[in-house]
Amino acid sequence: MTMKEVNIHRQELDYSANESYKSLRTNLLFCGEEKKVIAITSCTPNEGKSTVSLNLALSLSDSGKKVLFIDADLRKSVLLGRTEADGEIRGLSHLLSHQDTVEDIIYATNYPNFHIIYAGTMPPNPAELLGGKYFKRFLQAVRKVYDYVIIDTPPLGSVIDAAVIADECDGSIIVLESGVISYRFAQEVKDQLQRSNCPVLGVILNKVDMSKQGYYGKYYGKYYGKYYGKDKRKS
Repeated sequence: MTMKEVNIHRQELDYSANESYKSLRTNLLFCGEEKKVIAITSCTPNEGKSTVSLNLALSLSDSGKKVLFIDADLRKSVLLGRTEADGEIRGLSHLLSHQDTVEDIIYATNYPNFHIIYAGTMPPNPAELLGGKYFKRFLQAVRKVYDYVIIDTPPLGSVIDAAVIADECDGSIIVLESGVISYRFAQEVKDQLQRSNCPVLGVILNKVDMSKQGYYGKYYGKYYGKYYGKDKRKS
């Protein structure tokens, strides 16, 4: 059976953004081979989580890794708008509701070693589907085929889906929009992920105003000093 193929409209990145994704990719590679199924979430919608997830996954494939990108935001998918596909699109919700097989929902792309799974039709019970045994077996199967499985999850500050998904992942990453999300809110999301027995590998500060001098020193000092202070002392 020939895998269906779609075209991804890849975002054009400036030099600074491209280097940031390369740095992020390197940091993830240094986490070790056992960290291969990664959930990416945020506190609220519109923080840039889906863009970061897709760009990170593409960056990993650029380095020669075989990558599967899963759009698990069953409530508000944006992946369809960033691709060009012919015919009816089947996705994760169709698989988890036993309407399709894994082979039916994995799409090849115009980038080598990079496959995607769409969210599919929004079901009435997303958290229930994602928390079922079938999703766990599905992730166990794809981790044997791919070097990395990057999962774009819903914002954890809005719905519980991300924590349900994270319970089956090797690690998680939180995307924060700079200057918008409070330290307390970010800490609550971090704690919720850790209660899912999923280590938080890091935080990505998104939409940073690079024109402000001294911004990094102040902002990173606040977020990374407090946010990871306890974790760093334990390691």
